[in-house]
Amino acid sequence: MTIIEPGYMEGTRGAMAVDWESRIDMARMREARLARAREAMVAAGYDAVLLLSDPNIRYVTAVATTSVSGAGGFHYSLLSGEGKITHWDSADHAIHERRTCPWLDDIRYAAPGIGIVPAALGPGPAAEVLQKQMAKEIATALSDHGLMSGRVGLDVGQPGLMALLERYGYAVDAGAGAALAAARAIKTSDEVECLRLSASVCEAGFQAMKEAIRPGARESEVFAAGVARIIELGGEHGGGNISSGPNTWPKSQADTTDRIIRPGDVVYSDLYNIGFHGYRSCYYRTFSCGEPKQATRDAHTRAVENLYAVLNAITPGVTTAEAAQRFPDAKGEYWDYYGASEPWQMTTNHWGHGIGLSLYEIPMTWRGASPEGATVYAEGMTMAVETQDRDGHGQGVRVEEMVVVREGGVELLTRWPIQEITVCE
Repeated sequence: MTIIEPGYMEGTRGAMAVDWESRIDMARMREARLARAREAMVAAGYDAVLLLSDPNIRYVTAVATTSVSGAGGFHYSLLSGEGKITHWDSADHAIHERRTCPWLDDIRYAAPGIGIVPAALGPGPAAEVLQKQMAKEIATALSDHGLMSGRVGLDVGQPGLMALLERYGYAVDAGAGAALAAARAIKTSDEVECLRLSASVCEAGFQAMKEAIRPGARESEVFAAGVARIIELGGEHGGGNISSGPNTWPKSQADTTDRIIRPGDVVYSDLYNIGFHGYRSCYYRTFSCGEPKQATRDAHTRAVENLYAVLNAITPGVTTAEAAQRFPDAKGEYWDYYGASEPWQMTTNHWGHGIGLSLYEIPMTWRGASPEGATVYAEGMTMAVETQDRDGHGQGVRVEEMVVVREGGVELLTRWPIQEITVCE
């Protein structure tokens, strides 16, 4: 086995700030993330970067943005090569941030010239005016930072906004996202602890689900019990699902339905985008309503063995292409069942993805892409690795672990028992 034992501050200490024990140091985490972002930005040749993606905004500013996929121009941030930050937000949010975020000394009101506001306005002069105002505000901030010209990168492509910024004399491109992704791929000890706490609240959710799984309970009831416990502990609910019986193979596109659970049903849950301090989970476990069939136990054993075959291949210096070869082949992925002929057609069934302030980060480990775009694993990368299998009786199982790449192997962040299906009496 190559599972690394956790060390100091790597065993899920309390989630609250105290004076009598070293826990997550938020100020240290903010400073370390900003330093990594600035280093990556300068290495990519940018004089400044404009951040439009929520996870990147949070990484640099520590502002608790309201989604994981962007807020339509309600907030955005500028980071200069000197490490200075200008942050724009909607009026109420900006007022609160000025009061509660002393590490940010330049918070301005956002002109929502991209995203949902222009879309709601429709084509015409109103949307154009807003976008021009947004560009003007950004150019003014660049000037305030002493940048009258230079190379500016956006982390999300916005051709209209980019063209307007170029009129102010800046060379603009949309390549900053790659620089930020590279910075975010390596986690500090504080970031790892946030992910560990995210896993721990998921485990509380699994316990609540286990207690709720019984004949006559609906999928929605079981999932609600898990989410309620997660929120009670201070977790952030941004996603997740539960599937039972025939919804487990193939996986139903309608996550968490009103289906009534029956004796002998397989039930599995994916607690993804369950956050703690913004850091996201992706964590599968499989349950059974009463004793499962032997064929179901066998499928679960195969899924776990396939998962750990990949985990055992991950260590600094190894590539994602090498580890991806440990995932099941065409026979093990049941290509004949799906009518598939290429690995990329089996998206989400067997893969590993980086995880942090967003659900999918560097590195991606997958037969469908890793051979052509291999990444080298490095100390401090954090990942979620998942596999599945079927029992031949119309049901399937799924398992997933969250891990940190360590020297010589990986450290598990997840602790819910995995070697056997969790049986709910």
